[in-house]
Amino acid sequence: MSNYKKNILITGGAGFIGSHLVIQLVKKYSDYRIINIDSLTYASNLKNLVDIEKSSNYIFEKIDIRDKKSIYKALVKYDIDNIIHLAAESHVDNSINEPLEFAETNVIGTLNLLESARELWKNNFLNKCFYHVSTDEVYGSLGPKGSFSEITAYDPRSPYSASKASSDHFVKAYFHTYKMPIIVSNCSNNYGPNQHSEKLIPLMVSKIFNNESLPIYGDGKNIRDWLFVKDHIDAIDLIFHKGKKGETYNIGGNNELNNIDLVNKIIFEVDDALKRPFGSSKKLISFVVDRKGHDFRYSIDSSKLKNELGWIPRTSFEKGLQLTVEWHLKSLKRN
Repeated sequence: MSNYKKNILITGGAGFIGSHLVIQLVKKYSDYRIINIDSLTYASNLKNLVDIEKSSNYIFEKIDIRDKKSIYKALVKYDIDNIIHLAAESHVDNSINEPLEFAETNVIGTLNLLESARELWKNNFLNKCFYHVSTDEVYGSLGPKGSFSEITAYDPRSPYSASKASSDHFVKAYFHTYKMPIIVSNCSNNYGPNQHSEKLIPLMVSKIFNNESLPIYGDGKNIRDWLFVKDHIDAIDLIFHKGKKGETYNIGGNNELNNIDLVNKIIFEVDDALKRPFGSSKKLISFVVDRKGHDFRYSIDSSKLKNELGWIPRTSFEKGLQLTVEWHLKSLKRN
């Protein structure tokens, strides 16, 4: 038996969002033991965790959530009483090319975790929690008005969002069928340090840095809500500790931007940081054939989270983007 107050398994803790969460929990809660499992795919990086890798309350194991035997073994070995599940294939373009891979990781992987937890906990759910981190994309696409709330009907449009919607449904089904104490949160687009280069903001920073063409889908008018990763981590931390079991919480950044406006903001930040003429990289913009099934607009209504738990995003988009660009440029210069 562990002497720690909580033994928390975090899946995907070497990824973008996961690494920020692992660092915060390890540093903030010395009486918690954080066990990070990650299969170390191309989108993971243990270098994200150098700050805490030698901490006494931190353990890493390379485990693929598609491997149920290894998951169950880890739960038993570390006497896991809480799970925060972030591991997922998450890039929409990749899901269009490899939908089965997304189903295997996001759906079967989640089921493996749920079943392993159910077997270990044996219906003794006191002080237990299975927290599933999901996306606003499960709700589908919006027109010019309205926002997604926790009661918005699911309407996924891509293999990625369909796989996440399915995993959400399984998690909620375990609450209703087995009374497993679960929480689900659905967030908007994250950005910040450590994000993989395939995602929009780091991709554009890299291409501007290298004077390469900036490909923008369609007419660039598709709209996303942007959430700074550290605000997201604060929300997860709060929901994990104070959220009501069986509930869903939407987490948004209140920063809706269409893609062309976002790219222009990135251009100005990068050009300024590199001492280039202001906005000179706008000439690199290139509109390309639109993504298949491209959702027009996402917008999150976070009022439930604000009213019930008191969370609001604290990082302005201007400040968050500046910090993000600085981090990615430093990384590019090192390489």
